[in-house]
Amino acid sequence: MTKHLDIDTKAMRAKILDLAIQGKLTDQREEDGNARDLLKEIQAEKEKLIKEKKIKKGKPLPEITEEEKPFEIPDNWEWVRLGNLTSKVGAGNTPKGGKNSGVYRESGVEFIREMNVYNDGLHYDGMVYISSELAKTRTGSAVVAGDILLNITGGSIGRCALVPDNFVLGNVNQHVLIIRNVVASLREYIHLVLCSPLVQRYINNSAVGDKAGLSASKTKGFVIPLPPLAEQKRIADKVSKLFAQLDAIDKAYEEYRELQQAMKAKLLELAIQGKLTDQRDEDGDARDLFQDIQEEKQRLIAEKKIKKEKPLPEIKADEIPFEIPKNWMWVRLGNICSKVVDGAHNPPKGSNHPTPYIMASSQNINNDRLVNLYNVRYLSKEVFEKENLRTLASEGDIFFTSVGSLGRSCVYDGSLNICFQRSVSVITAQIYNWYLKRCFDSPYYQNMMYAEAKGTAQKGFYLKQLSNSLIPLPPLAEQKRIVAKLDELLPLL
Repeated sequence: MTKHLDIDTKAMRAKILDLAIQGKLTDQREEDGNARDLLKEIQAEKEKLIKEKKIKKGKPLPEITEEEKPFEIPDNWEWVRLGNLTSKVGAGNTPKGGKNSGVYRESGVEFIREMNVYNDGLHYDGMVYISSELAKTRTGSAVVAGDILLNITGGSIGRCALVPDNFVLGNVNQHVLIIRNVVASLREYIHLVLCSPLVQRYINNSAVGDKAGLSASKTKGFVIPLPPLAEQKRIADKVSKLFAQLDAIDKAYEEYRELQQAMKAKLLELAIQGKLTDQRDEDGDARDLFQDIQEEKQRLIAEKKIKKEKPLPEIKADEIPFEIPKNWMWVRLGNICSKVVDGAHNPPKGSNHPTPYIMASSQNINNDRLVNLYNVRYLSKEVFEKENLRTLASEGDIFFTSVGSLGRSCVYDGSLNICFQRSVSVITAQIYNWYLKRCFDSPYYQNMMYAEAKGTAQKGFYLKQLSNSLIPLPPLAEQKRIVAKLDELLPLL
């Protein structure tokens, strides 16, 4: 979580890095000397390593033109190409057969993939290992302490990790670039430059291909500002202190959010147990409401507006998760809805340009609303009309994410020409739709859904499970009082 209250800490981090690499976070001191002298030392050390055959001599990089310099820098700084500061810029590769060949181990030499590389360092969730024997055959993609690792493909392109001093030995795949500085003391400053908006723009502008790939040669050519070594240290220290303050803000906000979510969960729990509202004789009994719904469904079937479905199983006593008021009843979701369908299992090819007809997916439902509607599959009118026959989304329907990101939902306002891929289910409730939506949000339903979801790589809570799921049903008047009470209390959080 990086955006909260009126503070966007992600944007602040970017601004800090932007100011840092322009020399606006630190003072320039005569005793620091000039970056030209540092550059000469780096070139001399690089020639020495080439002469000792520790590194190969590369092609000279082109001179930097005035047009390539994006902003002014202090007089004692220099513009340089990244490749002139490095002894190595190169990616690894995946061992033949990868995990399917059984080369990955539970221990051994760390095999670092893009999922392990983050700006704040290496993350070990999902880390795999290879044998030391295999690692010896992969010296070209060996990682050592002090290296900088840069993700160069896909959605994580641009993430950049500094390998710590206590790191022993590792290896990388083809999605990760090893950047090794000629002078080790450059690494902290170079790491923050690579994370800066300047280099992130270079990366986004240089990436090519469907999967957005960045080459080693392009990376070597990046033009970056180089301060004297002493100022680099001051910059890194200043950035570290400022980032620590932003980390503290993020941590405090996360604690606040956890408390907020716990309070929201408690309110929802009390609401669907009948403990947030009073039960009134004049509301009648939910069993009468249930009977009315069944009669209405039979009428719709007779008019061929909905299809007749197989009867759902009776609810057994051992299925009931908690007690509810006497004038409530437990029901299966399918028995109180006239429609429970999912989206297209074989989505059609989309249009190359935006149209008024869209096919969305689970990624477009979050925070009780439709989001990111620029990131959808656009359809022609003819294709949409064909696909829409499946879901026929109408105002008041509930959209429920049932594959991948499970259990997010929203109530539809009817304003779009929208249909869905399979990851979203469309539900037409015969009860108060906002009450049903709050049931979906409750800890009871979320926990039950995740416990019963099927699949390994991608979890799914499919139509049969959805229809069979249990809902506590109050009389209609109390449903509306429950929602009104939640609408009153939830904003206070």
